[in-house]
Amino acid sequence: MRLSTSVSELKGVGEKTVKLLDKLNIHTVGDLIYDLPRGFMDLRQPIRPSKDDVGRLVSVCGRIVKGSVHIIKKGRTLTFAKIMMPGSAEEASKDKKDAISIVYFNAPYMKKTLETMDGERVFYGILSDSRGYMLAQPAVFMPDDYEQMLKVMQPVYSLTKGISNNQIKKLIKSAFDNVILPDEYLTDEELSEYDMPDMYHALLDLHFPKDLESHKRARRRVAFHEFLTFFIDTHDDTTMTRSFDKFMIPVADTGRLIEALPYELTGAQMRTWKEIEEDMCSGVCMNRMVQGDVGSGKTIVAFLALLLNAANGHQGCMMAPTEVLATQHYENLCKLSEKYGLCIKPVLLIGAVTGKMRKEVLGSIESGDANVIIGTQALITDKVTYKDLTLVITDEQHRFGVKQREALADKGADGVHVLVMSATPIPRSLAMTLYAGVKISVIDELPAGRKKILNSVVGKDYRPAAYKFIAKEVAAGHQAYVICPMIDAGEGLDLENVIDYTANLRNILPPSVRVDYLHGKMSLNEKSRLMDEFAAGNIDVLVSTTVIEVGIDVPNATVMMIENADRFGLAALHQIRGRVGRGEAQSYCIFINSGKSEESKERLDVVGKSNDGFYIASEDLRLRGPGEITGIRQSGEFGFKFASIYDDHLILEKVREFADDLYEKRENGRLNDIVHSIEDYSMGSLALNLMRTV
Repeated sequence: MRLSTSVSELKGVGEKTVKLLDKLNIHTVGDLIYDLPRGFMDLRQPIRPSKDDVGRLVSVCGRIVKGSVHIIKKGRTLTFAKIMMPGSAEEASKDKKDAISIVYFNAPYMKKTLETMDGERVFYGILSDSRGYMLAQPAVFMPDDYEQMLKVMQPVYSLTKGISNNQIKKLIKSAFDNVILPDEYLTDEELSEYDMPDMYHALLDLHFPKDLESHKRARRRVAFHEFLTFFIDTHDDTTMTRSFDKFMIPVADTGRLIEALPYELTGAQMRTWKEIEEDMCSGVCMNRMVQGDVGSGKTIVAFLALLLNAANGHQGCMMAPTEVLATQHYENLCKLSEKYGLCIKPVLLIGAVTGKMRKEVLGSIESGDANVIIGTQALITDKVTYKDLTLVITDEQHRFGVKQREALADKGADGVHVLVMSATPIPRSLAMTLYAGVKISVIDELPAGRKKILNSVVGKDYRPAAYKFIAKEVAAGHQAYVICPMIDAGEGLDLENVIDYTANLRNILPPSVRVDYLHGKMSLNEKSRLMDEFAAGNIDVLVSTTVIEVGIDVPNATVMMIENADRFGLAALHQIRGRVGRGEAQSYCIFINSGKSEESKERLDVVGKSNDGFYIASEDLRLRGPGEITGIRQSGEFGFKFASIYDDHLILEKVREFADDLYEKRENGRLNDIVHSIEDYSMGSLALNLMRTV
């Protein structure tokens, strides 16, 4: 089997399983292999619980007490049972030291399973103490099987209803047993030099490592591979300096708009704009990135570039990662154009534009009547023909792949100016390594009058006070976000999830407070509908995953509460916090620290004490250790699936040197062999050929 082979070819995978895997975006053998665990079960030897274990994941050995299994229905089904630990007398069942209750939510089928469970079992779950010790949603194992599991690290995967963690594990093992991976392209000497296994064993150890050191070495190899893929993908693009025969000249239109705006551009905005204007009028294709903190005013600078381009008689387009954000840009640009009489004629091209309206938009683009086109990936489809495209702007650039950005640039027949924007500040040393050949502008000032977000880093015991504060803000006419790291309850991970949190919050907050939830597994239409409802003020509290990190601008939202904040990277926390503080009212961010280590406290103190994204990025780089693999992954910055520019910054520098050396020795043919091998590795999944950055 190849990476591109359908999962339906694996033994035991029928039509029903294929449909379930499809919900997890797993379609090929490669998708299975690249579907990394979201964490590892923190398995321990079975214990006799004490009060010090409350709130933690514990393992308890015991047997089901006959006649103790029953079901209660109060809005949702609760299945209860009692277990007795070894050495306990049946008549001592009321003693909390000897008996523990277990409960399953909305799982009535567990009643029969528990009633027919003979002998001892190991129960693994989160311990609570409410009129006696209780385990919620415990996983159940045979004692001998559990003893074997203690010898190796046990992966935990993202799931969907109808498929278990064990099923995913078995499928991934089957995939590794049957797949034929491309040849290893690094030599034995290079693998030894960088202390890495070959790709097959690296991918295998990301799922089933013998120990933490095996997992670290595996991450190092796959991070090397992903960084090298990135540098090869971007090499020609970042080193290109093409002459541009469609010369542009500075125009008065941009100056008039700057003077007419109801606010004054910051010094950083003006400096960045002058750098862009100089590039566009230089006679050479611009290739520039604008880095700016959340709320620093990158969008108006992009609009000025579109205006300069249109005033010189050309077409420009701006691609956003979501339909909501694209629509927001379009509406804001239309307002500016109408208010100040600008020479731009904008149109919107997103998936929601269909039928006759879409035909009209496509016609206006092809004829040149539309000189500014705002949209999503719809801008790069084959049916879109531009008459005279000379400027392409990519907003939130790390949300797009190199292939997507190149496809947009290729729509310009004679070369285009390229401007990419990122709201994820990174240290200059990393930026220079990642974006060699790309000019970088930095907007490091916030607009005058913007109120500083007030932050607090607190423990889980602060939740009741936080809920009261949220209710108070809602009563004052404002809105709030609550962020959870997971969508639903995950086997073996003691983390908050969107589904259960929403249900609990609806019971805790006053009935008048409208609570709803949002997560990445929802359809695009459903996500857009919910964000529109929140923006319209029809939802008071939105419980969400980090899918809102790039979303609609809701100035009325004044509270951001982030659960399990210690499990997120600092850059991600800063981006999430940027969803509030966008209006005139005072805004607040509450970081719930569920960790107990000094390291987690020190990291969260960085975002608790500062709203400066560039400072936070530098501190993130300084504080990062090997990464926490028993919780959610810390990778994902800039679209990388495996690697982290922070955790793996030393590898990043080595790969930059390796890639540069490859291009210097292009004549030996090795570069072509590596490119072909990387392409083969990418065949089975979008992860490695579309999730590129810049």
